[in-house]
Amino acid sequence: MSQDIAHLRKSYERAELSEDASHADPMAQFAQWFDEARKSEIPEPNAMTLATVGSDLRPSSRVVLIKEFDERGLVWYTNYQSRKGQQLAGNPYAALQFHWVELERVVRIEGLVEKISEADSDAYYASRPLDHRLGAWASPQSQVIPGRAWLVAEAAKVGARFLLAPPRPPHWGGYRLKPDRWEFWQGRKSRLHDRLCYRLEDGAWLRERLSP
Repeated sequence: MSQDIAHLRKSYERAELSEDASHADPMAQFAQWFDEARKSEIPEPNAMTLATVGSDLRPSSRVVLIKEFDERGLVWYTNYQSRKGQQLAGNPYAALQFHWVELERVVRIEGLVEKISEADSDAYYASRPLDHRLGAWASPQSQVIPGRAWLVAEAAKVGARFLLAPPRPPHWGGYRLKPDRWEFWQGRKSRLHDRLCYRLEDGAWLRERLSP
């Protein structure tokens, strides 16, 4: 059945984003917006879309969870042998996007991706719930499997093998995206949205307004 979606739209009128009221450092601006997203109690403010490009030049995207951020970049954890891990091994540039619908805000980030240290990956892995740690061993992420029963059986095998102390799998750990471009988007009335772009130029951040 055909659905009429061409007329789905809303007016954005919650806030504004100006050069005078924004931070000169994009990480500081992100920290402010992320804190506001957390305090607004919207569902999973830490969810972000990660886009990578494979050797076939076809982009792919998926949702991952940010686990930390500081002046070095933004960190998430995953299986290094997954599709995204293989794509990052061949092309270490990626893009991230946060979409906080309730706040009418989008943050886009681009940059170079690198693995974090094994010590940092070990520390985060040890902090995860036990079933999450076992799942990292049981799931051959992105690979074809016979069915859910097979996955559950693998998890049971891993649980019997490691009991309460599974070590971090060597194929699992963290990535950090080091930004060289940011964009902060605030929805505005009449589609005259606010878009502030930050570009890294000669080691300094250049802030520019983009047309919506």
